[in-house]
Amino acid sequence: MPAAALPFSALEYAQRLDKTRQAMEAKGIDILFVEDPSNMAWLTGYDGWSFYVHQGVLVFKDQDPIWWGRAMDGNGAVRTVYMDDERVLRYPDHYIQATTLHPMQHLAEIIRAYGYGNQRVGVELENYYFSAKAYLVLKEELPDAKFVDATALVNWQRAVKSDEEISFMRRAARISEKMIDGIVERIEPGLKKNDLVAEIYGDAIRGVDDDWGEYPAIVPLLPTGSDAAAPHLTWDSRRFEQGSATFFEIAGCYRRYHAPLCRTVFLGKPPQYMLDAEKALVEGIEAGLEIAKAGNRAGQVADALYGALERAGIKRDGRCGYAIGISYPPDWGERTISLRREDETVLEAGMTFHFMPGLWMADWGLEITESILIKDEGPAEALCRRPRELIVKD
Repeated sequence: MPAAALPFSALEYAQRLDKTRQAMEAKGIDILFVEDPSNMAWLTGYDGWSFYVHQGVLVFKDQDPIWWGRAMDGNGAVRTVYMDDERVLRYPDHYIQATTLHPMQHLAEIIRAYGYGNQRVGVELENYYFSAKAYLVLKEELPDAKFVDATALVNWQRAVKSDEEISFMRRAARISEKMIDGIVERIEPGLKKNDLVAEIYGDAIRGVDDDWGEYPAIVPLLPTGSDAAAPHLTWDSRRFEQGSATFFEIAGCYRRYHAPLCRTVFLGKPPQYMLDAEKALVEGIEAGLEIAKAGNRAGQVADALYGALERAGIKRDGRCGYAIGISYPPDWGERTISLRREDETVLEAGMTFHFMPGLWMADWGLEITESILIKDEGPAEALCRRPRELIVKD
C-alpha cells in the first residue's frame, strides 16, 4: 500500500503500535485480538463497511500486525492497511453465518500456527463487534490459552490525539458547521422531516471545499416538541410546526474522525422556561470550558456545568460528555473517559470530547453542545465556531 494513500504517516502508525505494545506488556498480554473497527483502523488504516461479519487485527510484540477477515474483504484490506499483503489473512466464505462452522475456528488456527495457542491472549470482551458466541468458540478452540480482558485497551491509547488527528477533527468541525447552517437555513413550518434529513446528509457527504465528508457513526437525531424529552429519536415524515422546538444532533465526519455538534431551533417565540434553561445551560458550558484544562480532572468539568444548572433550579445527573475521535457505527464515542463527577481521569493536552450537556425534561428538550480540544495551556477550545445559543427562527 503506497504510504501516500494512507490517512496517516508511517511514523504515526509505528507510534500507535508502540503505545499498544506497551499497554499489552503492562497487562501481561502475549498476543492481542482487536475486533473493534475503530481500533482496527487506528492501528492499521483498514477502512471498510465489513464490521457486520467477524474480522479483526492480531497485534504481536515483535512483528507487524495481521489483518484477518472475510475473504472478499481482504481485497479491501490490501488497499487500505499499511502492512505488506502477506499480513492480510482471509477465511473462506463458507464460514459466514454457518450453523456448523464459526470464523473463530479459523482465527484459532492462525493463533496456534504462530505459536500462541498456550499463551495469554487479549480480547475485547465488552465490545459491540465481539459476540458471546465468538468468545465461547475461541475458548473452546484454544483450551490451553489464558484469555485476558483487553476491553478498551487500544481505546485508551487513542485518548491523546496527534497533530495529524486534530487536523482531521478540525476538518470534520467545518463540515458540522455547514450541516448546522443548512438546517437553520432550510427549516420552516410545513417542511417534512425526512426531506430536511436528506439535505443534512447531502451537506455531510459533500463536505467543505476539498474536505469530503463520510457517513457519521450515528444518524441525525431530531426530535420535536414533547418528543425531544427522548434523546435518541431519529426522523419520520411529519412536518415541522410553528411554535415548536427541535434539537439536532449531528456530526461532520472526515476520514472517520468526528466533531459532533448539537443545536436547538425554535420556530416562533420560545417560552420563558426554555429561555431560562438556555441561559443556565450556556453559563454551564462556558464554566465547564474554563475548567477543562490540562491537569484538571474530567469530573471537575461536570461539577462546573452542574453548578450552573443547579443554581437555576435544573437537576441533571449522569455524564455530560465523552471522549471522541475516530469511530464507526453505532457510536462516535471512544468509550473511555466520561465527563461526569465520578471520573477522576486527569485531562491532558490533545484529548478531545463531545461536551454534551443535553437537557431532556418531562415533555421538552434542549441541546447545545460542543466538540472540545484540551489545550497545552488555558481553557478548552471549541472546535466548531457557531453561536452557543437556542436558535430562534420566526
